Amino acid sequence: MPMMTAADLPDTIPVFPLPGALMLPRARLPLHIFEPRYLAMIEDCMKSKHRLIGMIQPRETPGGEKRLQAIGCAGRLTGFSETEDGRYMITLSGISRFRVKEEVDGFTPYRRCMVEWGPFSRDLGPPEEDPGFRRDAFMALLGRYFTKLSLSTDWNSLKTAEAELLINSLSMLCPFTSEDKQALLEAPTLVTRRETMVTLIEFALRGGADEETLQ
Repeated sequence: MPMMTAADLPDTIPVFPLPGALMLPRARLPLHIFEPRYLAMIEDCMKSKHRLIGMIQPRETPGGEKRLQAIGCAGRLTGFSETEDGRYMITLSGISRFRVKEEVDGFTPYRRCMVEWGPFSRDLGPPEEDPGFRRDAFMALLGRYFTKLSLSTDWNSLKTAEAELLINSLSMLCPFTSEDKQALLEAPTLVTRRETMVTLIEFALRGGADEETLQ
């Protein structure tokens, strides 16, 4: 897939608000689409030149109003198959984060937003490095976390994955809260994202909020 440049990024994109779903640059997100409005979104997306969909988390205001988070991440539709009963199985490849400028009223059954990409220009570059990454210590911590939560994974592929792919894939896959996933998305660098994830895992291993209440 040819790398996208800033000039390829459109001002307006369709957005898919999905609680707990996280998309990050250069990582892949498989999705199962069955709601009519999102089936329509995929069909329109396939006709577009850029084939971008913005993954964004919904948030509720204190007054109970449904809004969108300010920052999401766009993925390019790179995999598509249709099931016999008309659902779509798709894969999005993460391209760049974006900031929502405003939601666009229109005739589509799905939501669209005007977005700005400028603050995240680094997302379009080469994979990020994490010079302080200590893989052995991180994998040991991760092993304890997966055991505690009875999660399984392909440990061999994790052991050999590049730091960025490892950290971004785990940010997407681990069962963190929507707020925590948003914090991982908004982390300014890979180092900050890894440090945030380690803090979240250590918190979960200590018993999380339950232990905090007991003290």
